[in-house]
Amino acid sequence: MPKKRPSAIDADFMQQVGAIVLGGGRGTRLYPLTKVRAKPAVPLCGRYRLVDIPLSNCIHSGIKRISVLTQFNSHSLNRHISNTYRFDNFTPGYVEVLAAEQTDGVGDWFQGTADAVRKQLLHIRDLKAKYYLVLSGDQLYHMDYRELMATHIAKGADITVSALPVSRKDAPGFGVMKLRANGRIREFVEKPTDAAVLDTLVTPEKVFNDFGLSAEGKPYLASMGVYVFNADLLERLLIEHSEWIDFGKELLPYSLATQNVVAHPFSGFWEDIGTVRSYFDVSMAMTSPNPPFELHNPKYEIHTRHRALPGVRVENAQMRNVIVCGGSRIQRSKIEDSIVGIRSIVRPGAQIARSIILGNEFFETEDSSGASVPMGIGPNSKIKNAIIDHNARIGKNVVIRGSNRLKDRDADDYCVRDGIVIVFKNGVIPDGAVIG
Repeated sequence: MPKKRPSAIDADFMQQVGAIVLGGGRGTRLYPLTKVRAKPAVPLCGRYRLVDIPLSNCIHSGIKRISVLTQFNSHSLNRHISNTYRFDNFTPGYVEVLAAEQTDGVGDWFQGTADAVRKQLLHIRDLKAKYYLVLSGDQLYHMDYRELMATHIAKGADITVSALPVSRKDAPGFGVMKLRANGRIREFVEKPTDAAVLDTLVTPEKVFNDFGLSAEGKPYLASMGVYVFNADLLERLLIEHSEWIDFGKELLPYSLATQNVVAHPFSGFWEDIGTVRSYFDVSMAMTSPNPPFELHNPKYEIHTRHRALPGVRVENAQMRNVIVCGGSRIQRSKIEDSIVGIRSIVRPGAQIARSIILGNEFFETEDSSGASVPMGIGPNSKIKNAIIDHNARIGKNVVIRGSNRLKDRDADDYCVRDGIVIVFKNGVIPDGAVIG
């Protein structure tokens, strides 16, 4: 990483960068959180959405022309973005959702990450960018993309790939690269599983030292799915090679011989939130006294929709290591190591541990409900190792207890994934039900 950012990387320079956030996949590994919403719209830490992370990184880095690509359940994502990311008349820029569409030239779904960008080139060109910053919509990390652009310019790169150290155990889940001494990537293997191949991809300790990184038991450099492309090059590659449908599997490996592809080292916290288990684990980590990702840094606000919600009301409750969001009402209950989302209602006698309560999208009144089970967590219910999605109705004396011994299964209003019980959005669990 350059010790000093080149003088070219200033606010005026960053106006040449347009961001493309990829969120078009079905998100099947995050089901049922993606049952009714696009993956980038999945709630995070009670009040945010996954897409808020790359968008906030962009805004803090001076990038304000951003396209978000999606094709499944894009309504809630579009609503969130349109209600959140509005630049004023004196700040040129926009965030727009580009959903898969049928045109005279395109008639099918996105087939991969590169194919998604190819099929939206007509609109992406409206970014009028000299450089395209390509990002994933389901990762949790802080990054100053000006440092990434500094590497791209200093190395005279055509393509720059952000890289972080990973262990041999984790390497098969990533695109793994091997570098030359000058940081140029000489080999890129997407999700290597063969032991002999992994042996050849070990990064020498000297390379880590040159980058100012410490391997610490993580001797591989893996792609974060964060790329910079010279805009004209990316457009040309996508047009000339229509058979390349994925960045990691085809475009990057096949470009190494003809393009200057370099690595940008990254050493901070980074988590790919691609599965229910990773989503749950990172959420639980965020409730700890020393969370791995800082939400309270006044110099690095995570932007999200601002709501006019009343303060949290807590009535004689016991809480330890809990994130509680606006508009919530907690009555005489016990909550530990959990996230309580916006407008949540937790009734007397409830016990919640190691769980994510996503809360409610609106306030419900007694005369407007008409439901036998009110929204929220019912009296004397016990919930552990669970995710309760928006607007769910948990009755009285319900027991929901996830554990590693539970097998994956699907029911009408809930499912089990990786030992975690997930109650669907708008799901109803009747009085006295036992799950687990």
